[in-house]
Amino acid sequence: MTTGKPFSLLVVPDDDPPVLSGTYLDTRTRELADRVEWHFDRPTSDEDTINRIKNAEAVVNTQSTVAFNRKVLAACSELKILSVYGTGVDHVDLAAAEELGITVSNTPGYGTPYVAEHALALALAVSHQLVQNDSHIRQGGWTRGFIDGLYNKTLGVVGTGAIGQRMIELGSAIGMNVVAWTLHPSLERAAQYGVEFLSLEDLLRQSDVISIHTALSSETQMLIGRAQLALMKPTSILVNTSRGGVVDEASLINALEQKSIAGAGLDVFEIEPLPVGHPLTKLDNVVLSPHAGAMAYNGTMRGLEMSIENLEEFAAGHPSFVVARGTR
Repeated sequence: MTTGKPFSLLVVPDDDPPVLSGTYLDTRTRELADRVEWHFDRPTSDEDTINRIKNAEAVVNTQSTVAFNRKVLAACSELKILSVYGTGVDHVDLAAAEELGITVSNTPGYGTPYVAEHALALALAVSHQLVQNDSHIRQGGWTRGFIDGLYNKTLGVVGTGAIGQRMIELGSAIGMNVVAWTLHPSLERAAQYGVEFLSLEDLLRQSDVISIHTALSSETQMLIGRAQLALMKPTSILVNTSRGGVVDEASLINALEQKSIAGAGLDVFEIEPLPVGHPLTKLDNVVLSPHAGAMAYNGTMRGLEMSIENLEEFAAGHPSFVVARGTR
């Protein structure tokens, strides 16, 4: 028996670790549907995902590691809207969604300042050897070596969307010389952001810190591979807070092992969560973070709120932040 709510079934297929459940938005989410199904682990296969959402009219996706490919979407004949918590939608087949009549929305900009801060924190942690020194002291040591500060060094920002622009500001604020690369450079954008756009090759050669902020797409998949890493200075640091797939992880591990670059600060990986015993966990010149760049409380709550607002506005007939427009 219908209750007059916008959707008959709403599914949260992947709240692991829980970010939406237990918040003030929990009740608001449940008010959107006659029935809400919440899963507190991640699907392990396409079939698992399909089994969870095949009868849903609305889905809230909280983890970017869950694939909504053509096979999955085609099996969901009732699905009207997929609301993605997050800016990146590389895990969703947007063309298939539109073809099948499914609307997809996201939550752009909610984590911009926090991700940029996290990238800077990773760069500082690597350059100042904070993790190594902390561990050394806890083990009874005190021997001090030189650290490598960032003042007056060159920061290369790869990708100049909202987060990349904020990273440019932060780098400049601590006295770094900032250059940038983007798929679509222009003199107007260079003037607006206060940077010089370089080719990717020149940026890699010149920069002491390379911070990646580009979206993952067919154009940026494995953007930083063996050849690109070979261009970097042996004293340089690579920071990635965008998507693991932008960097060839095997080549990065080799570069870190061979000390052909000084270190890396990583918030994203090819496989998430990072498997136990992964080669990156055995290196002392890398600082690891669990895809937490946007997880500042205020940013997280705003992003989650946007994901619920997107469902509410879709039900009201005027959807916001649409990245694939459906007809169902």
